[in-house]
Amino acid sequence: MSSLRIPLPVIVGIVIVVVVAGVAAYVLWPRPAAPYALKIWTGGTGGVYYPLGVKLSELLNKYASDVVTASATTSGASVANMRALAAGDANLIFIQNDIAYYGYKGVYMFEGSKIDVVRGVAVLYPEVVQIVVRADSGIKSLYDLRGKRVAVGAAGSGTAVEAELILRAAGLWDTITPQYMDFATAASALKLGQVDAAFVVAGIPTAAVLELSATVPVNLVEVPDEVLSKLVEQGYRFFTRYTVPAGTYTGLTSDVRTVAVMAMLAVRADVPDRVVYTVLKVMFDRIGELREAHARARDIELAKALEGMPIPLHPGAIRFYEEKGIKVPAELRP
Repeated sequence: MSSLRIPLPVIVGIVIVVVVAGVAAYVLWPRPAAPYALKIWTGGTGGVYYPLGVKLSELLNKYASDVVTASATTSGASVANMRALAAGDANLIFIQNDIAYYGYKGVYMFEGSKIDVVRGVAVLYPEVVQIVVRADSGIKSLYDLRGKRVAVGAAGSGTAVEAELILRAAGLWDTITPQYMDFATAASALKLGQVDAAFVVAGIPTAAVLELSATVPVNLVEVPDEVLSKLVEQGYRFFTRYTVPAGTYTGLTSDVRTVAVMAMLAVRADVPDRVVYTVLKVMFDRIGELREAHARARDIELAKALEGMPIPLHPGAIRFYEEKGIKVPAELRP
């Protein structure tokens, strides 16, 4: 019985078909995307942004290594971070929400360089506007600053902008004598009676105010409801109400209602949705571990993550919040 012989051209044809099919399957079969390189810009090593950023990167690398490869770096904080985001050197940043607003709108320190690639991720914790006066100054209300010498922060700083906005909303800006200086200098000037009040924006208790109050009892000036309402009406919705508890500083004998800006996370608009979603999921699923990095993280709450958000959210963040049952206001949608 003769064996079946398959012509060589047929064999070659079959091999070619098999090889082509295999290559096509390899090319067309869905494969997991490579982990996204997340470059997190934070702040100085002595601040809050850096330890939180380092811990967040550790959590992402531990629990979401299939989605992201995260790294955190020190920086000059909010303004520097915003510029790094615009340049593409960073794609996730810690930033004050007012600075995020100024960059998005292209105003103040970002005049002429609008940064429209920034999107919101989450509001984190308050950085409190403190209007510090000596307890023996006789200044009892914001309106008592009329005619006074007021240290409003270093020239070009976020503090200087915030001080001007608040004082303009109160109708006081043109009645005071602004003094541009950082708070270390302002604290010394307050102690020596060279200024009557000083603005400082920081988490409380603020070390410089603690040091001042140890030698000169201090008080904080309340920001009235009508001033906060006017700020919000003018579009500065990054300001939120905050109460400084009595006893925070020597001389502070009662609670003081002021306002705060908020630390927040922001991201470039071109970061993939799944990456931003994953950042939020890991952060809130592992919030207990994040809080080990710094006490300020105790203020990070999912229920408050959109309070004071000044810019449109990233779509990945919108998906996360909607899945959690949190209503996303229309003005926060891109």
